Amino acid sequence: MISGLYAITRETDDTARLLAQVEAALYGGAGVIQYRDKSGDAARQHEQASELLNLCHRFDVPLIINDSLRLADLVGADGVHLGRDDGTVREARIILGHDHIIGVSCYQSLPLALAAQEAGADYVAFGRFFPSGTKPGAQRVEIDLLYRAAHVIHRPIVAIGGITPDNAAQLIDAGADAVAVVGALFDSAQIEETARQFVDLFVDETED
Repeated sequence: MISGLYAITRETDDTARLLAQVEAALYGGAGVIQYRDKSGDAARQHEQASELLNLCHRFDVPLIINDSLRLADLVGADGVHLGRDDGTVREARIILGHDHIIGVSCYQSLPLALAAQEAGADYVAFGRFFPSGTKPGAQRVEIDLLYRAAHVIHRPIVAIGGITPDNAAQLIDAGADAVAVVGALFDSAQIEETARQFVDLFVDETED
């Protein structure tokens, strides 16, 4: 289920604008939406996640909740994405069940990805690969890691960090099944068209 353009939302208190932006990304072909909000505003998070879930299901696209297993469970989201301090795959599986998606951030660590795979994660994510406005201090990952991971990881591999339509192809060629994008998509003046540019890179890869 995890492939193509994996769109990660910008944090905002403007719910209507958030929904409009995500809808544009979905019309452009985004295959996964991740809701990311670090505000600590539980009421806003619940409202936005619930609205996004309804929107994503209109397009038959899964909604993944970043970091918060509790929020994912409360709104009935399709899955959760776990960072280093967000709990274990086992815990998430017990709470959400086997029909939900569990993704794990593995940063620059192949051993961490192998452990996540062994624990039952549905996908693993590596990054950052390029300078990133979302996580400028994150350690940069060499693209060679994707080549090595593709030989031993039998789950979808997601690349993240500073990805644009101009640099995504090299990550896809190296083994990324999906590219996770924030700024290059949601800061675009033409979100739907930008989403299509990303999606077309995967079509070109299939044809090659």
